[in-house]
Amino acid sequence: MLTPNKIPCRKSFTSTLLELAQQDKDIIAVTSDASGSATLTDFGKELPEQFVEVGIAEQDAVGISAGLASAGKKPFIFGPACFYVARALEQVKVDMAYSQMPVTICGVSGGVAYSQLGATHHSLHDIAVLRTFPGIEVYLPCDVRETRKLCIDLARHPRPAYVRVGRNAVPDVYENDDFEFIPGKANTVVEGTDMTIIATGETVAHAVEAARQLKAEGCSIRVIDMHTLKPFDKEAVVKAARETGCILTVEEHSIFGGLGGSVAEITAQECPTKMRILGIPNENVIHASPLEVFHHYGIDYEGIIAAAKELLNS
Repeated sequence: MLTPNKIPCRKSFTSTLLELAQQDKDIIAVTSDASGSATLTDFGKELPEQFVEVGIAEQDAVGISAGLASAGKKPFIFGPACFYVARALEQVKVDMAYSQMPVTICGVSGGVAYSQLGATHHSLHDIAVLRTFPGIEVYLPCDVRETRKLCIDLARHPRPAYVRVGRNAVPDVYENDDFEFIPGKANTVVEGTDMTIIATGETVAHAVEAARQLKAEGCSIRVIDMHTLKPFDKEAVVKAARETGCILTVEEHSIFGGLGGSVAEITAQECPTKMRILGIPNENVIHASPLEVFHHYGIDYEGIIAAAKELLNS
C-alpha cells in the first residue's frame, strides 16, 4: 500500500525557496491571491520585501514577473495550475517563453487535485500546450525530495519554467537525498526487463507500487520517473523500448499530447514497440476525490497492474 509523506510537494517547494531567498535577495515570490493554497504565508511574513501579491490577476502576475526578471530578479510565481495554463496562457507564451524571461511558475493543485470543483479547475492540458512553446521547460516532480532538488536547480539557474505540483501529500519515491536530479534526464527508479512503465508526477509512486506487486508475480518491470516533460529524455525512451520490448505510460493528464504522446512520437520514429497510454480520456472528469479519480481512470497502482498484465499478454 501507498503511505503519503506528511509534507505536500507544494510545501517542499516553498520551504526550500524561503531558505534560498534568505541568502539571495534577488529571489522574489509572486502570488495571485494564493498564499494559503501555495503555502507561502511564512515567506510573506519573513521576507515581505521579496514578496509580491497581485490579487486574482494571473496575467498580471506573469507580466510583473517578466518585468522583474528583465531587471535581474529571480521571480517565482505561485497559484493554481489551472489558471496559469489557461487564463494567463498568452502571457506565458509571449512574456516568458518568447521573450526568454527567466520566470518560474509553480502551478499548485495541478491535474485533478481540485477534482470536486470540476473541469474549470483541472489542469489536464498543461503538458500538451506548453511543450509546443519554444523556450519554456516543463517539470512534474514526483515527491518532496525531487521537488526540493528541482527548486534549488531553478533558483541557481533561472530560466523560463513551469512546475506542476499537487495539493495533498504523496508517497516518497526516493527514500533519501542520495539520487541524481538532472533536468531533462529521466531517472530509472526500478530496474526491469519485461516491460517499462514511464510515469510522471504523482503517478510515479503508483507505478513503483505496481512494479513491486508485479515482481511478486514473476514480472520484471522497469519504472522510469520522467520528471522533465520538456526538454524530453528521448534516449531513455529508446533504450527502454529496445531493452524491454513494450512501454506503458501513466500520467495525470489528458491522453492527448502529454507524456504518452511524447513517448509515442519517439517510438514511432526511432524504435517502434508495443505501448499503451494511461491517462484521462476525452471526457470531463468525474466529481470525486483525487484518489477516486485516479482509480476510476486506472492511473492508480491497481489500474496500472491491470494494464501492464494486458499489455504483457497481448
